[in-house]
Amino acid sequence: MTPASKISSSHFASDHRTVKRLFELREWTISDAQSLAKHANNKNVWKFLRDSFPSPYSLADAESFIMTVLEKSGPPVDFAIEVEGEAAGGIGIILQNDVDRGCAEIGYWLGEAHWNKGIMTQVLKEISEYAFAHFTIHKIFATAFSFNTASQKVLEKAGFEKEAVLKQAAIKNNQICDVLYYSLFQKNNP
Repeated sequence: MTPASKISSSHFASDHRTVKRLFELREWTISDAQSLAKHANNKNVWKFLRDSFPSPYSLADAESFIMTVLEKSGPPVDFAIEVEGEAAGGIGIILQNDVDRGCAEIGYWLGEAHWNKGIMTQVLKEISEYAFAHFTIHKIFATAFSFNTASQKVLEKAGFEKEAVLKQAAIKNNQICDVLYYSLFQKNNP
């Protein structure tokens, strides 16, 4: 894929063109920095993400993230979620290694202005299909803090199953909380 190319239905086993598209998945470009900073600089977004996600989120943070993504080699694993013509969120595939090499983690976020529109559920379905088609994996997993019920619902609607509750496994905003572990298996896996 070339920079800023979009994931098309040809990347997937099923065709999503019949669904009214509110978003596009595409590779990041440096020109996305302004909109990335705009949507990411939000405490309501940050409170559901790992602390490595900066808050406040500056233009410099956006430029640094995009440059890191652009320097990666191999098939794309980090994508912008474009809504209404601008990068309003992101999703990434984190391929595991060693004994976990058949698995990948997915991390994602979407700007608050676009919550509750069904976008993230569809994004997760499409990125999961992409990951299974382009990488040698049989399992995708994602985690959600116990207080992030919206993300739990999104994962379940996208076909992920709650596999475990990791008790007191994280500290977010100086509070100890449980982490829910969700997984999706490749359909043709024996």
